[in-house]
Amino acid sequence: MALFSQLGNYKNFGLLVMRAGLGAMMMIHGLPKITGGPEKWEQLGHAMGNLNIHFAPVFWGFMAALTEAIGGLFCILGLWFRLVSILMTIVMIVAAISHYAAGEGIAGSGHAIELAFAFFGLIFLGPGVYSVDKS
Repeated sequence: MALFSQLGNYKNFGLLVMRAGLGAMMMIHGLPKITGGPEKWEQLGHAMGNLNIHFAPVFWGFMAALTEAIGGLFCILGLWFRLVSILMTIVMIVAAISHYAAGEGIAGSGHAIELAFAFFGLIFLGPGVYSVDKS
C-alpha cells in the first residue's frame, strides 16, 4: 500500500505519458486526413451537418484534420495545451455525434466519446511541468 501512496508524487510524469500517448494517436489519425486534400476535408466537414452547420464543409474538415494532426504534436509538447485540449474535445464531440448519426450507435461512437472525456479532463489538469507551457 505504501507504493500506491507514493505514486501521487509522479503526477507530472503521468501527465507526460498521457500527453505523449494521446498526442501520438491523434497525429496518427490526423496526418492522413490533413494530407488527404480538399476532397477528404469536404468529406470530414459534412459531419458538421449533424449540428445543422451546412456551409463551408472543406473549411470545417480542414480544421478538424489540422486539430488532430498539429494539435496532436502540440499535445505531446505541451504547447498551448489547454487550447488544444478544448479544440480536441470539440472535434471528438462532433466525431461522436457523426458516428452515432451514421447508425453506429454507442459502440461506434464510443472511442470518440472516451477521447472527448479524456481531453475535457486534461483542460483542468493542464500539461504538467514536463511541457513547453510548464503549468
